[in-house]
Amino acid sequence: MFKIVTSAQRHTSNREWIHSEFSFSFADYDDPSNAHFGALLAHNDNVLKPGQGMHEHPHHDMEIITYVISGVLRHQDDLGNHADLQAGSVQLMCAGTGINHSETNPSEEEDVRFLQMWILPDKPEAVPQWNAKFYPPEFRRNRLLTVVSGVGTEGALELDKQVNIHLSALETGQSLAYPQNGDRRLHLYVVSGNLEVTGADGVFQLEPGDAARIRSGGDLTLKGTSSKGDAELVLIDLP
Repeated sequence: MFKIVTSAQRHTSNREWIHSEFSFSFADYDDPSNAHFGALLAHNDNVLKPGQGMHEHPHHDMEIITYVISGVLRHQDDLGNHADLQAGSVQLMCAGTGINHSETNPSEEEDVRFLQMWILPDKPEAVPQWNAKFYPPEFRRNRLLTVVSGVGTEGALELDKQVNIHLSALETGQSLAYPQNGDRRLHLYVVSGNLEVTGADGVFQLEPGDAARIRSGGDLTLKGTSSKGDAELVLIDLP
């Protein structure tokens, strides 16, 4: 089963200080028919204005993954962590029994664009944890780079759930194969560029902001088809 969700079908939240595109119900967007995809509860594409931010607020019993696409995102939390996350950084925050944090844009001139993904944990009341890692662009060019893993993939941030998150940037004409386990879900999101996806249900052409929600789709072939630049994508393999 392939379900294509185009960029235009997302919910737009446009405030003076932040622009967000919500793939699932979130904040002021409430649609019971679009509440989640398996364990994936939120997938937000955000652009935060210079000098703005989300001031300290709490989370609990949620795995929150942030991928910085451009600019710099500043993180602070009550566990004592402080980091300026540059483009290419991935942050994993396991909220567990509770964590308070803020996310701000320290720049006075440049926007910061970042994806934020919320995943329901297997076990509630875990000990809160935070970690982040920078992945240079060449690490994901024409290959799938695993950045978050529930199966102990070397070099990836470790998640206590059977979820893997991959990044890739495919040059035009370059392709990758991805085998799908029949009882798993795949959420594929195009960050930029154009991507051709081939699976059991046919061939699909995706543009920036488009997503594919896939179940029992068989083995996939992903191919960069941009007329200019790479096809950058995020692929989430989850229950």
